[in-house]
Amino acid sequence: QLQASGGGLVQPGGSLRLSCAASGFTLDYYTIGWFRQAPGTEREWVSGRRGSGGTTYYADSVKGRFTMSRDNAKNTVYLQMNSLEPEDTAVYFCAATSVWHIILSRLGDGTQYDHWGQGTLVTVSS
Repeated sequence: QLQASGGGLVQPGGSLRLSCAASGFTLDYYTIGWFRQAPGTEREWVSGRRGSGGTTYYADSVKGRFTMSRDNAKNTVYLQMNSLEPEDTAVYFCAATSVWHIILSRLGDGTQYDHWGQGTLVTVSS
């Protein structure tokens, strides 16, 4: 099970850190993805990192502003979001798959993930 938290209301230019805590399994070797879905739109991939390690990948829309990290001791992954824009308003989901060395072209494919958090709402507005 994944439990996402940390969403809220923030002004443009502000920051938030989302957390995604896992229970019932260990995230260490899981591929992790962050996704978001704004009202009336399709789910969009935001960031991902293979369980095998290496580079963390970001959607162009968030590159340079968002940073994904993990704390294996806490079995938790984070999404630090800086310089937030109104266009970042969405429900954010974390997801995990045991496919630890997922093909990169599938990193942003939500159907590849078998564990999903419940989502946390981020609203960027003045």
